[in-house]
Amino acid sequence: MKPHQIIAPWKGDKRFTDIAKRAAALKKAGQDVDGILAAITAEFGAPTALLGLRDEPAPYRVFGTVGDRHAAIGESNADIEYGALAQLQLALRLPIAERGALMPDAHPGYALPIGGVFRAYNSVAPAMVGVDIACRMMLSVFAIEPDEFVRQRTHLFSILKQVTTFGAGAERSYAADHEVLDDPRWGLTSQLRGLRARGAAQLGTSGSGNHFTELVVGETLQALIPGAPANFAGLLSHSGSRGVGYAVANHYMKVAEQETKRIAQVPRFYEWLDLEREAGQEYWAAMELCGAYASANHHVIHELFARRTKLPVAAQIENHHNFAWRQGELVIHRKGATPAEAGVLGIIPGSMATPSYIVAGTGSEDSLMSTSHGAGRRGSRTWAKQTIGMGDVRRMLAQQDVLVEGVSADESPFAYKDIERVMQLQEEAGLLTRVARMRPIAVLMAGEEGVD
Repeated sequence: MKPHQIIAPWKGDKRFTDIAKRAAALKKAGQDVDGILAAITAEFGAPTALLGLRDEPAPYRVFGTVGDRHAAIGESNADIEYGALAQLQLALRLPIAERGALMPDAHPGYALPIGGVFRAYNSVAPAMVGVDIACRMMLSVFAIEPDEFVRQRTHLFSILKQVTTFGAGAERSYAADHEVLDDPRWGLTSQLRGLRARGAAQLGTSGSGNHFTELVVGETLQALIPGAPANFAGLLSHSGSRGVGYAVANHYMKVAEQETKRIAQVPRFYEWLDLEREAGQEYWAAMELCGAYASANHHVIHELFARRTKLPVAAQIENHHNFAWRQGELVIHRKGATPAEAGVLGIIPGSMATPSYIVAGTGSEDSLMSTSHGAGRRGSRTWAKQTIGMGDVRRMLAQQDVLVEGVSADESPFAYKDIERVMQLQEEAGLLTRVARMRPIAVLMAGEEGVD
């Protein structure tokens, strides 16, 4: 047996390099396995017993029916794939798990599924927050009659295309600035110091995949949005923390892997950081900076659009949906789920040809005060590209009278679940109330593959 196999029980020990050197020396000196184990134990102590997965998951609630959607996609009555539930159940077998929930828009991702909510004891799992940290929604309502907004649609859409740039690594050609670039948290770590320049270059840009900006017209169903008229027009956007968040996420997923293997054996991407340790506190500060940066990206786009169109802003709403929040010693991870504390407003988008909603949360503990973050994908991007015809997509968009630039099969309306079904399930479960409904009239996307 080779030395590294003999000392495997000590893997994760901070002294592992020294242990490995000692084991190799003992092996070279002719010691057998039992002799090496006895010597290592005498010199370094017995290996720490590693934590593992629980036999059963912590309690959880599923909002919707679970079934095999891929077998007969478009025909199945199931709301959620088995794979998404399996990912949540695996997460809830971790030693840190306290409770979970699965939203009706859920679909498989990695680690926690998109639409998954996970509450942990004093720990944060970077992969369960996601690689697009603080991906979020924002709506600006303008002081203009919806009919006039629609009449000016072509002109307004041309301006919208001038104030944001889409795609992985996208950098803008227009000037943009925001006070977030002066945030002292950029100086907290060497990584953040190095990322500030990238943040400045990508400020006010949008991601690829399902990120979008769109012009909408809508109606309020309840007078809960300060400043919003009964019938309104606005700008709706979906994007996140761009290359900054991606770099932070990937770095701390590796750190979490190193930290966790010292105390536990868990599947890849299910590692976590203890918030009482330095690495956990570093990630938390970086995550919150990414949240501020993601919000700034939206505000830059919305302010540039309002300035160039000379449209006064009457109201604004925004929310994160790839983030973690503290509740005392507990930490809620919402990966593709919207905060829904009692009375808190959130945005749940549909697709480029279906309605989106403003909702008010009810604070339901069953869902860990969460709602869906959209309609949810019906299947994988590969499935969509192989199944959905672009001719059908363009005919549907024409029928719905929606201008689109950057359309792709995997982001078309046919790639998404029925938003009305998703809303109905949450309404009936008492997770939310609908505050406003809006429909897209012009949509701008990257038109390329990406991730949320």
